[in-house]
Amino acid sequence: MNHSSELTSPRDAQRQAARVLDASVHGQMARAFSGLSPVALALAHADWALHLLASPGRQSVLAQRAAELSLQAWRNLGAPAAGDAPADKDARFADAGWSQWPFNAMKEGYKAMDAWWREAAQQEDGVSRHHQHMVNFFTGQALDALSPSNWLATNPEALRAARETQGRSLQEGLQLYLQDMREQLGAHPGTPGEQLEPLEYAVGERVAATPGKVVFRNHLIELIRYSPSTAKVHPEPVLIVPSCIMKYYILDLSPHNSMVKYLVDQGHTVFIVSWRNPDAEDRDLKMQDYLSTGVLAAMAAAKASSGAERLHTVGYCLGGTFLAIAAAALGRIARRKKGQRTAKEEALIPADMPELASVILLAAQTDFSEPGELGVFIDEAQLATLRQAMNERGYLSGKQMGGSFQFLASRSLVWSRNTRRYLLGEDDASFDLMSWNADTTRLPARMHSEYLTALFLNNALASGQYRFAGSTVALMDINVPMMVVATTRDHVSPWKSVYKIHLQTDTHVTFVLAEGGHNAGIVSEPGRPRRSYQVASVEDNTGWIDPDEWKAQTPVLPGSWWEAMHAWISERSGKPVPAKPIPAAQALCDAPGTYVMTRYAD
Repeated sequence: MNHSSELTSPRDAQRQAARVLDASVHGQMARAFSGLSPVALALAHADWALHLLASPGRQSVLAQRAAELSLQAWRNLGAPAAGDAPADKDARFADAGWSQWPFNAMKEGYKAMDAWWREAAQQEDGVSRHHQHMVNFFTGQALDALSPSNWLATNPEALRAARETQGRSLQEGLQLYLQDMREQLGAHPGTPGEQLEPLEYAVGERVAATPGKVVFRNHLIELIRYSPSTAKVHPEPVLIVPSCIMKYYILDLSPHNSMVKYLVDQGHTVFIVSWRNPDAEDRDLKMQDYLSTGVLAAMAAAKASSGAERLHTVGYCLGGTFLAIAAAALGRIARRKKGQRTAKEEALIPADMPELASVILLAAQTDFSEPGELGVFIDEAQLATLRQAMNERGYLSGKQMGGSFQFLASRSLVWSRNTRRYLLGEDDASFDLMSWNADTTRLPARMHSEYLTALFLNNALASGQYRFAGSTVALMDINVPMMVVATTRDHVSPWKSVYKIHLQTDTHVTFVLAEGGHNAGIVSEPGRPRRSYQVASVEDNTGWIDPDEWKAQTPVLPGSWWEAMHAWISERSGKPVPAKPIPAAQALCDAPGTYVMTRYAD
């Protein structure tokens, strides 16, 4: 039998039909479970449950704990009256109504159940680390959903508001609910961007309004150069590489909290990458495209535009991971005699590259062995489910990506919001960061799959197995000073994970730990109240310092870490020179450009 007949044999046709059927079923299951793999969830909970069933000692401890918590809940019902009781530390139960019968019984019963289940979901001997993480996380998600504060009949604050407003709060909550449903059901993937609900903060007017010009454009990026606002500027420009997961103007919000404007006003020539919002035709874009056509092309274009031989670089989130890979590749070439390049390096790395003056990473992981809550979505079964969904469309939708981040902090971003919005009739507060959050982006299917598989699942970058331009990438090849910024409450890039950069490099590292979360800790402008940070430098060949020890021994400084970044960059820059306007011949259009304006319903 020849090869052609083998391909068209009944057995092959049967197998192909089976694959199509399986893919259809898996796709339906993924949609039913909001993109999660039910197989992965079942395996994790089965692993935990079977080990618990085989542990009678652990069962007896949990039974005793249940009795203790029940007794404690009963005792708490005799707590002082509402006027004398201290406010509950749990914001869901801070209202005085939770101290009154029967709501105090509901609250105490729920809190006892919550404490027992969270303890029961803790580590069982023999359960795999990933399965234990999943059980802990999804147990917490289920318990947060069951809180009596989420439901009208069991929420005294919502019932009191309904009485005091004669039902107006419930009427307004219903209107907000119907409005959200209309937006969700009416926004189809094919809906043109111009027909979408306008953003609260118009891009180019209220946000992303720092004056500048687009000076370079290719299929993947626009490069924005900002106009100087000072008479003199540092000779080394600052190139910012934001994450392609988000619109770039997270770093150029309103003028008072724009990092871009702050740096421009301190006398820096600032460039920023604006990533193109991809569509289905971009499904085959790879990580190496984002590194070569994105980060490295932006470096070369910044040099061409400014004429500067040296460049400070800043990378945020995934943009920081990309920047670290690119800096390591450039360092690898620089270590060779005469900077010789291989054929693949010639193809992927522009010829006229600037010298890097520094690398600054903002909330960017380079070691993914402890990725925080995002780890619950990363295993072979979950990625297979995700790839199935992405292959149908050619991209990961912004709505799905935004939903995943909401899921990580569902208590505050979903349940507390729903309570405030639908039960109390209070609309969301309007501010620039919230408007930016609604301006979602997509990711190409292939690039996103490579990113999750290589970096998250296999941790290839930290283990020296990630390849770019024909060679493995070693962060030890970064041969310029680094500033690495992490935030204390980051659920996307946990600070101890970011701190591991100390284990991967042997160059100067200044580490900053800022107060706040993944976004609000980075957007931390001078003058904002209750902001603080810690900063300390590790020189070449200094030994390892444990992160907890580092945190304990490093002084806490009040204010914005932006000021420390400006001082750090300035120390590594040349003497200021007269500022020059952006040459008219370079300007393709005004900032914020065209790519940032692309919006999709999904």
